[in-house]
Amino acid sequence: MKLKFKNKETMLTEENDMSSRFSDFLRSFKKQKTAVVAFVILVILVFIAIFCYKIAPYGINEYNYDDVLQTPSFKHLFGTDEFGRDIFSRVLCGTRISLSVGFLTVSIACVIGSIIGLICGYYGGIFDEICMRILDAVYAFPGLILAIAIVAILGPGMTNAAIAIVVFCIPTYARLVRSSTLKLKNSVYVRAAKCLGASDKRILFKHILPGAIPDIIVQYSLSVSGSIMTTASLSFLGMGAMSPTPEWGLMLSNSRSYFYTCWHYAVFPGLAIMVTVLCFNLLGDGLRMALDPKLNDRS
Repeated sequence: MKLKFKNKETMLTEENDMSSRFSDFLRSFKKQKTAVVAFVILVILVFIAIFCYKIAPYGINEYNYDDVLQTPSFKHLFGTDEFGRDIFSRVLCGTRISLSVGFLTVSIACVIGSIIGLICGYYGGIFDEICMRILDAVYAFPGLILAIAIVAILGPGMTNAAIAIVVFCIPTYARLVRSSTLKLKNSVYVRAAKCLGASDKRILFKHILPGAIPDIIVQYSLSVSGSIMTTASLSFLGMGAMSPTPEWGLMLSNSRSYFYTCWHYAVFPGLAIMVTVLCFNLLGDGLRMALDPKLNDRS
C-alpha cells in the first residue's frame, strides 16, 4: 500500500503547527537573557568573520619594524607584535579562521554521526554492535589527546587538525542520534507509517530524525565551542595553523617569549578565544532550556 498525498488542509495544519512550535521556542528562548546576549555577540562575531579584511585597519602581514611590540594606543588598538604587525587586525581576521573551522568540522561530524546513529539505532544487529564498539573506543579518548595523536600521524596543519576534530566529534552525534532512534522507532506514528507502506528512508529522515533535532541543535552549539578550543590548542602546540596565519592559538604561542614585557600580545587573542567559547556554551545552555519543556517549566 502506498502513502496517499496530503491534502491542502493537512498541509496547512502542519504549517500552522510548525509556526506555533517556533513561536513557543522563541518565547522560551527570549526568557534566557544570557543566551540572548551570547547570541547577539555571536552574530557580531560572524559579521566580523565575513567582513574582517575590510574592517581591519592594517594588513594581517603588514610588517613595520619601527613599531615593534608597541603597547595599545589609538594607532594600534591592541598593540603590535614582534614584527610590528597590528594585533587588532590579526585578531579580527583570526575570527574567520576560528569560526570557519568550528562550523565546518562540527557540521561534517554532525552529518556523518547522525547518519551512523540513525542506521545503527534503526536496524541494530551486528552492524550496530561493530559500529558502536568502534565509536566507544574513539569516545573513550579525551578529545584533545586524540586530536594530537591524529595530527601527529597525519602531520601538522589546519587541514589535518580539522580532520582530527571531525573524527573525535562523530561519536558524540552517533550516540546521541542512536539513543533517540531507539526511543522513537517503536512509537505509534512510526508503526503507523510502516503499516501505510512508508520506506525506511522516509521513516528515518521524516519521522525519526526530527525527534532528535532539538538535542542535535544543543550539542552542535557546544561542539563548535569545543572545536574552536581544540583548534587553538593544536595551534598553540605547533600542530595546527602555521605562521604567519593569524590564528588565535598560534598568536598565543608566539606571545610566550614576550609575556612579561608585552602583556597585550597574549591578552587580546586569549580574550577572543574566551569570549567566543563562552558565548557558544551560554547559547547551548539557553537552547537546551528553551527546547526542553520540563527544564523551561522549572526555570
